[in-house]
Amino acid sequence: MSDTAREELARRIAGEITLSDDPGATLRKWRTDFDISQTELAAQLDVSSSVVSDYESGRRESPGIGVIRRMVNALLAIDETRGGGHIRQFARVLSAGFESDIVHDLREYPTAVPLDRFYDAIDATEITRGKRDYVNGHTVINSIQAITRLSSEEFYRLYGQSTDRALMFTDVTRGESPLVAMRVVTPTPNAVVLHGLGEDDLWEHAPALANIDGFSLAVTNCDIETALNDLRTLS
Repeated sequence: MSDTAREELARRIAGEITLSDDPGATLRKWRTDFDISQTELAAQLDVSSSVVSDYESGRRESPGIGVIRRMVNALLAIDETRGGGHIRQFARVLSAGFESDIVHDLREYPTAVPLDRFYDAIDATEITRGKRDYVNGHTVINSIQAITRLSSEEFYRLYGQSTDRALMFTDVTRGESPLVAMRVVTPTPNAVVLHGLGEDDLWEHAPALANIDGFSLAVTNCDIETALNDLRTLS
């Protein structure tokens, strides 16, 4: 486990909670992101679950930096006892040179995963099938942040170790920007998934552009946190 990644993640979480207008809600967001119950966090902190509940709901005065540090370390300690999946995810994003608000997840699979199985994990509907019916990994990207902040060279690093992967863009309304971006990225991925819209909302030219470049295109409206958790079962 990378100590640097753990320390950086701890600073990121603590900073968000400390600077938040609603520290309790931000703590709750991170706790649920880690899939940790209030009871589990309370046990790790050696307090009653009502203490955690009171902090998250705002019934208890906003925690000071000492309490926040303990809570963050408790979240990371629980993650480590479970294998450190969230810390490793953050380390992969860091090693690729991205901020976590741009790349939500970047993973390589030990073996190729059939594209249909990938779709099942995120409840996706395929619009058009490309040249390859498998993926060796995935990258989940905030579409607005990636397109507005990344250069073409940085965009290519979204592929991680393999271009035979799925790129999943979140916060999509119609799909114009991701599909146009794919036109200038070579080589193209095996699949592109647009998250946040249904088939009827898709930009009318999107399927044609996907066919020209040879990648599969799909859409999904699934809950993003559920999708990220389900995608971890593929790796």
